[in-house]
Amino acid sequence: MNKLTTEATTVLRLIGPEPLHRQLADGLRSSIRTGGLAAGEPVPSEAELSAIHGVSRGTVRQALAQLRAEGLIAGGRGRRPVVHPGPLAQPFEELVSFSAWARSMGMEPSGRVLAFDLRPASAVVADALDVPAGTPVHQLVRLRLADGVPMLIERTAFAPGVGEAVAGIDLEHGSIYAALAEHGIRFDAARQAIDAVAASRPDAEHLGVGRGAPLLRVRRRSTAADGRPLEWSDDRYRPDRVTLTIDQLANRPGIARRLSQGGR
Repeated sequence: MNKLTTEATTVLRLIGPEPLHRQLADGLRSSIRTGGLAAGEPVPSEAELSAIHGVSRGTVRQALAQLRAEGLIAGGRGRRPVVHPGPLAQPFEELVSFSAWARSMGMEPSGRVLAFDLRPASAVVADALDVPAGTPVHQLVRLRLADGVPMLIERTAFAPGVGEAVAGIDLEHGSIYAALAEHGIRFDAARQAIDAVAASRPDAEHLGVGRGAPLLRVRRRSTAADGRPLEWSDDRYRPDRVTLTIDQLANRPGIARRLSQGGR
């Protein structure tokens, strides 16, 4: 039994309603991120975890499969899993929320608003938000930082009704998605396109790179559960600080954002 088992047991006792495999995954994930289980160190075996927590081997396998899908552990198929030495990842559900992702990395997210105002929707924005071209919509340009380090620039246009709610949010420190959820505006799905672009002069200055340097661009159209468009975003990342990875599973496609090597 190693030093992470007490912590994982505490998590299982504190969080009753959650499925057991999620509780176990949460406990192991927390230990990995806080250094309780270091890179390259073996994870307790299925038998050990099953005995420690009084859960079935199937529950343990589900928990380990989740951590493996997130890139936190490697190994399996007869080999004891070990903590992955590479960059950490988060599953697709958190990709659109930079704040949630940064905190999951143990970093403090923040934002610097470069512009936020009503602007006529361009043809691209209008098509994404399903409004007539020229319709005034709230548009946000924000530099995102983690532990004070520039990571990306967001350019987001919000659908009518959503933008008005965003105007009342603390855009420097708060999470837009969490705050909108409190207003009953919930993001259910997103379609994203990923490519590379050259840094413009303003982007280069804010991100601390040379003009023309390659940036990783993610264009995203997010919708509510009923298919109603909520936002259109054009995010541009420093690729030396953040990379995006795609993990293809048999029953679930996934995409994850990772902290690049040396990205802190």
